[in-house]
Amino acid sequence: MTDLQLFNSLTRSLETFEPVHPGEARVYSCGPTVYNYQHIGNMRAYVFADTLGRVLQWKGYKLTHVINITDVGHLTSDADEGEDKMERMAARENKSAWEIAKFYQQDFERDLARLNVQTKQHPRATEYVEAMIAWGQRIAEKHCYELDSGLYFDVSTVEDYGRLARAVTDDGEGRIDTVEGKRNAADFAIWRKTPAGETRQMEWDSPWGRGAPGWHLECSVMGEALLGFPFDIHTGGIDHREIHHPNEIAQNQAYCCTNGLDDARNSGAKIWMHNNFLVERSGKMSKSAGEFLRLQLLVDKGYHPLAYRLMCLQAHYRSELEFSWEGLEAALTRLKRMVMAVETLKSRHAEPVSASMEPSEISLQTEGWTLKQVQGDEWGSLLGAFHQQFHDGISSDLNTSIGLNALEAVLGARKADVGKKLEAIAAMDAVLGLDLLSVSRADLRIRPASAAIEESEIEDALARRKAARAEKDFAASDAIRDELAAKGVEVMDGDQLGWEWKLA
Repeated sequence: MTDLQLFNSLTRSLETFEPVHPGEARVYSCGPTVYNYQHIGNMRAYVFADTLGRVLQWKGYKLTHVINITDVGHLTSDADEGEDKMERMAARENKSAWEIAKFYQQDFERDLARLNVQTKQHPRATEYVEAMIAWGQRIAEKHCYELDSGLYFDVSTVEDYGRLARAVTDDGEGRIDTVEGKRNAADFAIWRKTPAGETRQMEWDSPWGRGAPGWHLECSVMGEALLGFPFDIHTGGIDHREIHHPNEIAQNQAYCCTNGLDDARNSGAKIWMHNNFLVERSGKMSKSAGEFLRLQLLVDKGYHPLAYRLMCLQAHYRSELEFSWEGLEAALTRLKRMVMAVETLKSRHAEPVSASMEPSEISLQTEGWTLKQVQGDEWGSLLGAFHQQFHDGISSDLNTSIGLNALEAVLGARKADVGKKLEAIAAMDAVLGLDLLSVSRADLRIRPASAAIEESEIEDALARRKAARAEKDFAASDAIRDELAAKGVEVMDGDQLGWEWKLA
């Protein structure tokens, strides 16, 4: 089978995945700052990270995947400027910072579940403050200096600072002039002292005064504590590639060694991966826009969250993806076609099918789940060829668009055995995470949250309309259709998918 090739942002090249620990894959994904709801652009990063984890398991590796929760330390600017995001939102909502963190973490985890993201490890930064202080003490003498505002990391004390971002010129000089107080413009806070006369809700005693850790420190500390250095893969959005991850790498070098990044393991992870932006031309992706684009907004408008997951999978994770409501509806229609095809196959197959059925050798568990790759020749030459197409695409830096095409080819293979088709679909969907064996066509109906009519009322009216049409009482049939239209229900007689109704 084809080796798994992944694009390493640190080397800007495709590399064959070779685990640090045989048979294991250890992945760390930068999580959200839980001071507000996450917009759908934020959530694209976790669909990508989840797909990566599923592929690693499909390849037979035991996966450990961590998504951290930032509940302290992140300022309104990534460059150690502005207010603390948690403190600012707490003041705005007249709640404690701890209440803010709990509420928005729970909302984030709810969105993960809606998008079928399987990762369960979500450690909070505040659980590791003592470890952060100990980390700072270990590196302070050789790599840090104090200012009135806190302890700062001197980026000139490690080799190749900024290589991940390509943030230095050929002469090795930083692109930004130094600023007053810092030795170098790129130096960043390890510990931020609480200003004299102020009190923060989240603050701790440290050798450098009472205060809070800098934002970049938590990922280094939690990554080492939970996965060990070096671990296999670190993921995040492309915006992290410019400041946050270079600073994290510098801390990791200081903690372990000061050697350069020609050996990627010195960065703390062997491979660094970044997904590109989701863009929305009206500007409603930003949280500063007020009613920004959240997953809940999609749900309120009647779209199933897995339509958004499919929308993400249709593009390569390193490509910019534009969001539009038309694009989302097209993804929903594509998902409907898949679900309808699967329902037809299930109706023709006597035995229940799931992602854990034999003989496909798939093992799926709620936690700590592992997935063994299916041998395509178990399904015959035709489905085996589609499996090879799927495997080659997924193995080529997670090319999920090729994987989707292969899945649809299986769905359309008329002469293949029904049971083997379902096995192939189950195996492929275990990687894509669209829940095709569980979602029903009724689940995918567009039903806005504002709709006043109940589905039971719609179904009763449609049953009466069907009876009227059978008796060729078209006047009664039209009257029922008009009755439903007045309540926002569109009866879809001519829909090629056979969808019976949708709510406008």
